[in-house]
Amino acid sequence: MTPDIRTGEPKMDSTSLYREEVITDRRVGTLRVMTPVKTDGSVDLGRSVLYVGEAQLLTQAGLLPLVFEIDATSLADAIDKFGAGATTAIERTRRELEELRREAASQIVVPPTLPPGFDPKGGPGGLPGGGKIHLR
Repeated sequence: MTPDIRTGEPKMDSTSLYREEVITDRRVGTLRVMTPVKTDGSVDLGRSVLYVGEAQLLTQAGLLPLVFEIDATSLADAIDKFGAGATTAIERTRRELEELRREAASQIVVPPTLPPGFDPKGGPGGLPGGGKIHLR
């Protein structure tokens, strides 16, 4: 679904419709069988059925959803290839998380610059009293 550029309203692409069926073993993951359909609901034989695997990765921050497409020709083929697809998705996610950690660790924290004329020792435009604590 993409917004119409002229009106900003979301509009479905009638040439890219799929009927979705969820298959799960209730233990490892879920397979979504995406069957292409026409606007009248009939199967679109001109396009291939898509298989999408879903699993979860337990991280220190909690569960992280993994979604990956499986190159398969049948449900049985998708079931056989689920493990390899999940492993690939886990490795890709780990690499992306490591890259995000490296980027966050390499960011240099730069203190804000002092305004022009500001003298922390108390000169003109600085703190009154020479920047020292005075007791009365």
